[in-house]
Amino acid sequence: MSVYTIIEEAELKDFLSAYNVGELVDYQGISDGIENTNYFVNTTQGRFVLTIFEQHTFEEMQFYLNLMHHLAAHQVPSADPVADKNGRYLSHFKNKPIALVERLNGGSITETTMDHCAQLGDAMGKMHAAGLSFEEKQPNPRGPAWCQQTALLVMSKLPAEDQAMLDNEVHYQKEKRHADLPRGIIHADLFRDNALWDKKDGRDVFSGIIDFYYSCEDVLLYDLAVTANDWCLNDDYSLNRDKVTALLQHYHQYRPLQDHEQAYWPAMLRAGALRFWLSRLYDKHFPRKGELVHTKNPVEFRNILSDRVRRSNEYLDFWL
Repeated sequence: MSVYTIIEEAELKDFLSAYNVGELVDYQGISDGIENTNYFVNTTQGRFVLTIFEQHTFEEMQFYLNLMHHLAAHQVPSADPVADKNGRYLSHFKNKPIALVERLNGGSITETTMDHCAQLGDAMGKMHAAGLSFEEKQPNPRGPAWCQQTALLVMSKLPAEDQAMLDNEVHYQKEKRHADLPRGIIHADLFRDNALWDKKDGRDVFSGIIDFYYSCEDVLLYDLAVTANDWCLNDDYSLNRDKVTALLQHYHQYRPLQDHEQAYWPAMLRAGALRFWLSRLYDKHFPRKGELVHTKNPVEFRNILSDRVRRSNEYLDFWL
């Protein structure tokens, strides 16, 4: 969501002319995040998010946008892409894929409660259940193979203690990430900044899931673990039992968790922490250029992984 590719006003007006969205009122770049170029775009007929995809191919983006439309059509609270006058969700801008997506009401939150986690559990359960009927498939681009390759790239940049922890975890996950667990379409990046909330009668009400651009087929429990690692976090990087329970209980109503999944819950929490520690390490040591680039501190997920390893037995009981 950093701005890597500049779109001028005349270029944007020309792009919007292919859509039935009215005339451009104003637009601005979004500085949060690190992967794609995003702009808020306001027209005479609505509010939208314009995304220029910096790393994904046109074929990959067809998958993501088709998935987003599938989920929205199945009443999953999420952002729906806008089709142009020819019924296409995707086009090219400066040799990169570009798309227009409806902008949901509300904004992201920084502090979470049990109520937030419960509502998010409902949304994730609906998302995973609806995703089972989505016929297109795409492997996780940041799955186990990517973790192993990226660990090799960043290893020499780390102090000895971190090298040992990283090496141990990569080897530990070689078996765990290939376990026979329920699979389906996952978001893979459902952090607090990828969910929006609207304020109604003094209460935060879930508005929708955004940014499906890491979505793929993978272990459904892994997706829950990635989310729990962010939404259910205590100040000392440990997990909050009540928030985890609220998340899982509400999720369970839509995609019932199976008994054998519990045994892999601690391992999936560790796998989620490893993936984001590695991606932040890579972004830190191999940065890309951008006008408004925002990279995130890898230390946070180093500490989260350390906690998940240390408390694996304890987190086995953080369940329904």
